[in-house]
Amino acid sequence: MTAAFVSRETILAAPDIQTETVEVPEWGGAVRVRGMTAGERDSFDTAVTDARRAKKPTMVRARLVMLTTVDGEGGRLFTEADLPALDAKSGAALDRLWEVAARLSGIGARDTEDLEKN
Repeated sequence: MTAAFVSRETILAAPDIQTETVEVPEWGGAVRVRGMTAGERDSFDTAVTDARRAKKPTMVRARLVMLTTVDGEGGRLFTEADLPALDAKSGAALDRLWEVAARLSGIGARDTEDLEKN
C-alpha cells in the first residue's frame, strides 16, 4: 500500500492547530489553550535562549502561557507586557497550562528538560 500524498493547497488549508479547554480553579474557571504555530514556537525558543544568554529571567512558563491562551475567537489573552504579571501568578496554575500547551505545541520531554535545566 502506498501513501497518499497531499497537495500544497491541502496542507496550507488544513486546520492543524489544536485547542483544549483547561480548568484553572485558582482563577475560578477555564482557559482555552491552543498549540503554537511554527513561527510562535521559533519565537518562543529564541526568546528563552536570548534571555539565558543575557542572564535575564526567562519566564518560560509565563511566556508559553502568553503565547497559547486565547479567547473564544482565537485571539491571545495576553501580550509581552503581561509577562511579569503572569510570572507572578500561581505556579500550579501555570504548570497545568504549560503541560497542555507543551503537548499541543509539540514540546517533548527532552525540550522540557532542557528548558527546566537552564
